[in-house]
Amino acid sequence: MSTSSAGYTRRVALKAGFLGLTGLALSDYLRVKAASTSQPPQGSSANNKSVILIWLDGGPSHIETFDPKPDAPAEYRGPFDVCKTNSPGVFVCALMPEVAKRFSKLSLVRSLHHDNGDHFAAAHWMTTGRLGSNALNQTQKYPSVGSFVSKLKGSNNPQLPAYVGLPSAETIYLFPGYMGAAYLGAAYNPFDVDRDNKYLGASDTRRVRSPKWLSTLGSSAEGGRASLLKQFDTARRDIDSSGVMKTMDEFQLKALDMMTGSAAREAFDIDKEDPKAADRYGPGPWGRYTMMARRLVEAGVSFVTVDMPHWDDHSSIEKAHGAKVPVVDKAVSALLDDLEDRGLLENTLVVVMGEFGRTPKINNGQPGIAVPGRDHWGNAISALIAGGGITPGVVVGKTNAKGEFPVERALKPQALLATIYHQLGIDANLTFKDHTGRPHPILDDPTPIKELV
Repeated sequence: MSTSSAGYTRRVALKAGFLGLTGLALSDYLRVKAASTSQPPQGSSANNKSVILIWLDGGPSHIETFDPKPDAPAEYRGPFDVCKTNSPGVFVCALMPEVAKRFSKLSLVRSLHHDNGDHFAAAHWMTTGRLGSNALNQTQKYPSVGSFVSKLKGSNNPQLPAYVGLPSAETIYLFPGYMGAAYLGAAYNPFDVDRDNKYLGASDTRRVRSPKWLSTLGSSAEGGRASLLKQFDTARRDIDSSGVMKTMDEFQLKALDMMTGSAAREAFDIDKEDPKAADRYGPGPWGRYTMMARRLVEAGVSFVTVDMPHWDDHSSIEKAHGAKVPVVDKAVSALLDDLEDRGLLENTLVVVMGEFGRTPKINNGQPGIAVPGRDHWGNAISALIAGGGITPGVVVGKTNAKGEFPVERALKPQALLATIYHQLGIDANLTFKDHTGRPHPILDDPTPIKELV
């Protein structure tokens, strides 16, 4: 901890906008980390692997992404053609030509299901591996995969948080929603980068900005790296000069130092990226935050979630999904290329998923909106997984000819999470006590997907 941190007060820190920077969860994490031993818990192993979870909040159509049905009747097939991959007989939606070109770098899981159409229950299923919350009782019941990674693995760089949300970790517009730590404690919640600019959509024209404590992170000509570093230094000088802060404990001060230190500056400063390289991700917030995720895992963050919301398209699947899927295609493809070019793909697990798929049969629209779309469907869910030592070029499972349900290798969400834990060296048999003192294993069935490992 630097000597410049001494003498802050909570009041001035709040006034300066630094509560979000120090973060209760981040300072708690440092406090817990200091109290624990330096050895990984029994049942986990130390490694430098990391995870980037791209979360398609609201539920993307499996048919309009990773499991198209070109031979199905028109009311199931939908408005888009298919795109061939380099594997015979394997197709993705025509909206994902870049993913198709990179099939040798990734794998698809087409047979996930939890059979639940409730947004809240479904999101809890996918991020924790368990049925727990629902629309009537939205409180998170079990910890998320990111929180378990934060607790059991910690950060790959002690100068950075273990778990980060871009711009903020959320599910179904709840923060952190089912990305949180539940009974593990606030220390293992994600560190949110920017709660001020949440719900950013695929076509959002707002420039990606840092939170107030980080200045501008966008790659525009205005602002830029000089402005970012100037605001860092100005903020620190302003707080130093107050000379009255005595109520913040050493872990809050350490969190402050962590997030204003050189490692954070380097990781979050995307203006350092070559503009042409950055453009590969796309100009919008989804692409820019995906690029930032790469910077964070490269710097040593162990788990990053990139929020890509607004997939609940009950009407106008052609216009709505048609606008979003190509943005994901570009961002994910650029991410895979970038990780590979930098020698990071083998140690970085990339997962793309939402809480469920969409109804295979297209509806006739909603009341007042007579434009066909797709509704909630937890009986058939697809996910993309790549890197982190995963076997590439594999399609796991199969749904029937109309995309209604799995007919081969039906898998519950915990199988996908078990695969993540397996690749990170975390024993998913480990148990933790909930708020009532009842012990729960991380997963009821810790078996990873054998085709991938």
